[in-house]
Amino acid sequence: MQKLFNNKILNGSPVQSVAGAALIISFAGIISRLLGMLRDRILASQFGAGDTLDIYYAAFRIPDLVYSLLVVGALSAAFIPVFTGLIAKHKKEKAWELASGILNLMVAAVIFISFFLALFAPFVMKLVVPGFSENKLASVAMFTRIMFLSPLFLGISAVFGGILVSFKKFLAYSLAPIMYNLGIIIGAVFLVKIMGPIGLAWGVALGAGMHLFVQYPAVKLSGFHYQLNFRKSFRDENARKVIRLMIPRSMGMAVTQINMLVITIFASILTSGSLAVFNFANNIQSVPLGLFGISFAVAAFPHLSSLAAEKSKKEFIRIFSRTFRRIIFFVAPLSLLIFILRAEIVRVILGAGKFDWEDTVLTLQVLGILSLSLIAQSLIPLLARAFYALQNTKIPFYIALASEAVNIFMVILLIKKYELMGLAIAFSIASILNAGLLTIMLRKKLGELDGRKIIRSAGKILIASVMAGLITQTSRYFISYFISLETFFEVFFQLIISGGMGMTAFLLMCCRLRVEEFYDFKKSIFIKIFGYPTDVIKDPNEIK
Repeated sequence: MQKLFNNKILNGSPVQSVAGAALIISFAGIISRLLGMLRDRILASQFGAGDTLDIYYAAFRIPDLVYSLLVVGALSAAFIPVFTGLIAKHKKEKAWELASGILNLMVAAVIFISFFLALFAPFVMKLVVPGFSENKLASVAMFTRIMFLSPLFLGISAVFGGILVSFKKFLAYSLAPIMYNLGIIIGAVFLVKIMGPIGLAWGVALGAGMHLFVQYPAVKLSGFHYQLNFRKSFRDENARKVIRLMIPRSMGMAVTQINMLVITIFASILTSGSLAVFNFANNIQSVPLGLFGISFAVAAFPHLSSLAAEKSKKEFIRIFSRTFRRIIFFVAPLSLLIFILRAEIVRVILGAGKFDWEDTVLTLQVLGILSLSLIAQSLIPLLARAFYALQNTKIPFYIALASEAVNIFMVILLIKKYELMGLAIAFSIASILNAGLLTIMLRKKLGELDGRKIIRSAGKILIASVMAGLITQTSRYFISYFISLETFFEVFFQLIISGGMGMTAFLLMCCRLRVEEFYDFKKSIFIKIFGYPTDVIKDPNEIK
């Protein structure tokens, strides 16, 4: 049993296929997202959409900015391709030196910057939430100082995660977000009772620490040995290459965080609870984004990086196109179902305790607008990583910058008339623009993206999604004639039955239309779960 635990959980076997890796990440993601829903329900029921949660969500902004600038840019755009390249060239010792070097430089930078930002937190947060009262500002500063532990722990964990992804060991990597949500739930359920609302901030720090420690055993068993040598880290040519590559990506991430900063700034001048409502709606619509958009992008990234290093352009385009189509297959019907069932979803996830009907209506309105751009949001991680695999971080940065400029312009234009809805509309428009420009520029760089196959599959998936939407809406109204929809279980029943009938209609329609991604999904289920051989399940498109 101990040997099994070490091999399967701590060490893990490399996963060679994108579908297999995405399945592991998605399964763990489902658990993490369910915990995320439980977390949000606990927060909503205990505090409602009011001052406390406004403070809590506002306190994330600057620590998240530090994390995005110094960590995410280095890992997603630079560290993994360089580290993977060294492993592919059988230079493991150089790869471990690179990992230690990046870890040394990143930790030093995070500690230095976080210290000064924490010191001047009251002044900094006044710029971030200018509409908050003095009491709320003081609380935000206190929350923020504690949350600065988060980028430090998550930064170290991100390096560990980059190593595991490079070795295609996705299990421990996938468990980390689960631990993060567990830590926040512990903070909301237990620490708040002991410390008051500040326990929420300590819960975030606890979750970040758990995110780190769950990955360490697998990294250690992969061969990692830490070297504390700052001079060597600065002189390492591979570490310098990572830094050069990460700068444009970090700027791109800064633009993304500026997007959230803009939302936070303008939400702070609206009615109390506006920031909490936007975050609740964003968290709900992020479930399919995380399960499919990010999971498939993360799973495909090491493959794309290896193919780019080998200059295998044809295979690169094939893997990209297949992953692109798979994301659309999963996200298109879900985005439509979220739009149709947004009232039921918000009531089931958040409708308890102090989260009243006014909060519910505002959240479902924001959720409906955000769901319209969900396909675009889900494709952006893959499109950006395709550029990073080609070691081109500038184009995604310029496109993110242009999209954010449009977002800010739209917010200024819409907020006076539409208030919080204006923020959601601007966010969606900017996301669609970002995805569109990334697609155009990637096609220009590669010459083609297997466009005919993408358009053909997307067209079939759209037809099946519309059918799913019609069935969902019809069953939703039909059920409402027989039950009052006043209790949690009645609303939950309507959500499950209507959504289930819609998804069944979607899958049947995909089968009827011979959608290739449907048969890929069917193969993954039968092979991975039931152990059926590949030749038992055939795609009719392959039968002549």
